[in-house]
Parts: sequence; structure tokens; C-alpha cells
Amino acid sequence: MVDIATRVWNHKWKIDPIVRSLIDTDFYKLLMCQSVFRNKPNTTVTFSLINRSQDVRLAELIDEGELREQLDHIRSLSLSRGESTWLRGNTFYGKRQMFRPDFMEWFEALRLPDYHLEKKNGQYELTFEGSWPEVMLWEIPALAVLMELRGRAVLKHMGRFELQVLYARAMTKLWGKIERLRELDDLRIADFGTRRRHSYLWQDWAVQAMIEGLGDRFLGTSNCRIAMQREVEAIGTNAHELPMVYSALAQSDAELRQAPYDVLADWHEEHEGNLRIILPDTYGSDGFLQGAPDWLAGWTGIRIDSGDPATGAEAAIQWWKDRGEDPTKKLVIFSDGLDVDKIEELHRQFVGRVRTSFGWGTLLTNDFKGLAPNDGLAPFSLVCKAVEADGRPTVKLSDNPNKAMGPSNEIERYKRVFGVGTQKALEVEV
Repeated sequence: MVDIATRVWNHKWKIDPIVRSLIDTDFYKLLMCQSVFRNKPNTTVTFSLINRSQDVRLAELIDEGELREQLDHIRSLSLSRGESTWLRGNTFYGKRQMFRPDFMEWFEALRLPDYHLEKKNGQYELTFEGSWPEVMLWEIPALAVLMELRGRAVLKHMGRFELQVLYARAMTKLWGKIERLRELDDLRIADFGTRRRHSYLWQDWAVQAMIEGLGDRFLGTSNCRIAMQREVEAIGTNAHELPMVYSALAQSDAELRQAPYDVLADWHEEHEGNLRIILPDTYGSDGFLQGAPDWLAGWTGIRIDSGDPATGAEAAIQWWKDRGEDPTKKLVIFSDGLDVDKIEELHRQFVGRVRTSFGWGTLLTNDFKGLAPNDGLAPFSLVCKAVEADGRPTVKLSDNPNKAMGPSNEIERYKRVFGVGTQKALEVEV
């Protein structure tokens, strides 16, 4: 097992670039990328960094030269032969050859496009513009770089023994969580923590701890490289990016109202089984479910990623019942801001009523709160989102208005089109 503290102490080693591979990314990005490559390859999209935690002043913590060095390194990466073989030949979600030959040929030749970086008011403005299939693959590595450089900025002031103690405490903290999760019968849980991880080495350690501590209750990891190296399942389906861009391309209110369902119609053609998971909250879950075509009720399940998770699950159960479906055979994936207390609560509330699963993110791979001086390693909320498509702004409403994004006039238009009324604001921690 890697001595993480020693590697951190020597974090300038060239052996430790933050992003080591184009598949050091989340599995859902590759699935979505293939869908975009097939359905919207010529769409021009702009992605932008958004720091929701404005008190974390990244441009004052992270050296610009070091950030550019890491980003430039990512642009030099390409698929290795072993990575290509794994993607082409491995079985994902019970399906061989998940990735089509034409997509793989494109991916094998890919180098990520250029970026634009500048400082403004203590924050970094980092944007990526280009063809959608290319620029979308910047999201996860860009976030991983910024999260880890922030951590390195804090850790560089600590001595070697301080680092040993810090990581020992972090390991003990995480193992204590795993021991609590062992008590939950029929638990199904996966690592969803790539985007806001403390570091690659820490995410890899966390996955190994979950493998040993939870056995077959641990379903796998969203991180493709770790899944390949640790021989566990690569986990992931789709994300808000698809309906956000499809909706921005809509030419009328009627097309806008239909866009989220068009996304899933395209997905339906490509995937089956446990990849048919609805993500309903982009423009409000209630309105989405009320207007959903009947064929969507036959999908495998729903992922709940904003708002009150119990309320969302109850709404999904009722929606299935109203359409003659048996909720006990449906899958509800909880994935928003989870930690052990919430996992325990939701598991006990819904066990036996639906099949539950948990995508455990930031508080699995980046819970160093209270362990560093001045709480300098506490997790914070950083995202990289599609903000424009073919010159038109994107919008996300969410079931939590504190997660909404887009120009204010467009947000109001989307609320009108999708019939979104008053929403309860919840604190966004991670």
C-alpha cells in the first residue's frame, strides 16, 4: 500500500502528476461522451469553472504557473494501449463492447483542446470552448487538479510527522464510517468522489478501504482508472449536462419543454438495464415526472441529486405506483451530499420499499474537516459546468434553488416553461 504521507511530502515528484490518464475520470462522462459523439458531435459548447464557496479564494492559494503546468500535462495525455483494450473489451453493466469502434477510434486519437485561464477577484476563471465531445472531457480533470492543488497549498506548510499524523487520523475517520456502514443489511454503495477528491492517491486508498471493509456491498467506483487497476466495476450513468445543452439548443418553448425527454429517448436507444436511470431534477423533479412519457416508467430507476432526498424518493415511489409499476423492483440512487448519518437514515427509511443504492462522493474522498490547521482542508463546493451551447446560455434549476445556474432572465423563463413554483432552499455544502 502506498505511503501517502511520504508521497505528499515529496509531492513535487514527476511521478505524481495530479491527473495521470484520460480515463482518470468518471465513467458517466465517457458514456455521455459517446452519446454526444453520436447525436450532437458538431455542437459548440463552453464549460466554465464555478466556485460556490467564495470564501475559498483559489487564486490566492494556488500558484498560476503550477496550475498551468498541471493543465498542460493533461493536454499531453492520450489513451494507453492497455486503457484502450480495457474500454474496448471489458464488460460494463453486463454488456461487452459498451464503447463502439467509431467512438474508440476517435477517443484513441484525442488530445484535449486548449483552455483559457485568468485571475479575477481572488478566483480563477477557467473556461474550455470547442466541440462538445472534446471539451466535456475537461470537466473532471479540471476539478481534480484544482481540488488537489488547493490541498497541496495547505499541506506544503506541514512537516513530515504532521503529515503522517494527519493521514493516520483521516484513515481512522474513514474506517470508522465504513464500520458503521457494515451494520446496514443489503447496503449497495459506490464511490462517486472523483470530482472533488482530496487527491488521486487518497481516492485510490478510499476505494481499497471500501473493498476490504464492505466486500460485495461495495458496488464499484466512478473512476475508470481506479476501476481498471483495482478490478472493480466502473459505475455511472448520465448527468445534468445532457438536458442542459439539449435545452439550450431548443428554438421554442415547446421544444424546450420536450428537450429533457429527447435526451432520454436518445439514451434509451443506446442503453438498457441499470443504465436506464432517470435524473429528473435538472428543471424540477415534480414537473418532470408529471410530464414524463409512459415509457419512462418502465426504466430501471431514478437518481436523486438535489432537494430533500426522502421527499424525492417518496415522489418517485408514488409516480411508479400511479403508472402500475412495482416500486420494490425499482432502483433509487441517492447521490447528493451524502455522509454516513444520511446514508443510514435513508437506507432504513426505504429498505424493502425500493431497491436503494448510494453514490458516496465528497465526504468519502475528501473529508479532512477538522484535521488541518485553520480547517484548511475542509471540503468545498466547486463545479465545472456547460454554460453555453451554440452561443445560447444553459440553465439548471435543480430541486434546490441554491444550485440554480444561468442568466436570471433565462432562469425565470425556464421556471415558467417547466412550471416550477416555490422551492425550498437547502444549504450546499459539497
